[in-house]
Amino acid sequence: MPSHPLAAPLLAGQRRALAQAITLIESTRPDHEAAGQALLTELAPHTGGAVRIGLTGVPGVGKSTFTEALGLWLAERGHRVAVLAVDPSSVRTGGSIMGDKTRMPQLSVHPGAFIRPSPSGGTLGGVARRTREAISLCEAAGYDVILVETVGVGQSETQVAGMTDLFVLLTLPNAGDELQGIKRGIMELCDLAVVNKADTDPRAANRAQSQLTAALSLLTPHGAEWRPRALQLSALTGQGIEAFWEAVQEFHAGVDLAARRRAQTAAWFDELLHEAVWKSFALGRREALAQQRAEVLAGRRTPLQGVQALLSGEEGKTATARAGHRAGLNTT
Repeated sequence: MPSHPLAAPLLAGQRRALAQAITLIESTRPDHEAAGQALLTELAPHTGGAVRIGLTGVPGVGKSTFTEALGLWLAERGHRVAVLAVDPSSVRTGGSIMGDKTRMPQLSVHPGAFIRPSPSGGTLGGVARRTREAISLCEAAGYDVILVETVGVGQSETQVAGMTDLFVLLTLPNAGDELQGIKRGIMELCDLAVVNKADTDPRAANRAQSQLTAALSLLTPHGAEWRPRALQLSALTGQGIEAFWEAVQEFHAGVDLAARRRAQTAAWFDELLHEAVWKSFALGRREALAQQRAEVLAGRRTPLQGVQALLSGEEGKTATARAGHRAGLNTT
């Protein structure tokens, strides 16, 4: 029997329980973190069965419009669709507008869909701090298609490729030289490059698709199982949505998802380990850390020397020697 009070209603597909569970795992309170991880452990046997799609692109490319059009198309065909939309947090106040639901009015009220906007909270890579855990919770709640819509800020949005099966780059018909600016980084990781708003200028859309196809052919493919390809569609009219989903299914059937997800889990473990080690180090040696930062800012040490002193335990000896020198003592 499920022991966590949210486990049973979440497994029954209750959206309220899913929302509460995501709030729990996003909390930074230690007791909430422990409870959230216990819930994830309990739900682990019920996760992993969804198609996970990451969506990115420059602001204004139509990510939310595309997400709603695809989500509605899938929901009307019997799929249960969860959308995890990441909203940029203010660097000044830390707040977020969280307006993704207002940009998806039809999907937000569909009984077969769940939309969860989350603040990026300063997390790099266009995702939120606990997006991976939220994906697992949505899968446990019975959602078989998970759409992760990133912040939309540029080339740094590659972290989503490490937590989804399929990484989609949305671009515009008249991207022009902007295409060259995004060719490396994001394009090296994308599995599908999609020209959205193709109905606004069909000739420009054809040209952009050809440019994307040529660019993708020059990049090293992820593996022999799948070669990234370029498509075009119009999220506003629905043109190309079916062809997009057919490409997703072809990808899902041909790629070794188990191996890909194992590699992603290993990378996730390493990332959390780095985070935990840094927190432990910073809390346990706060004075030494402040001292070495001051040494670096004063120009008495390079940043690398300061880090090496912390790791080798030399910071205490340095402080004693400097104090003795100021007192006119021979410390050698």
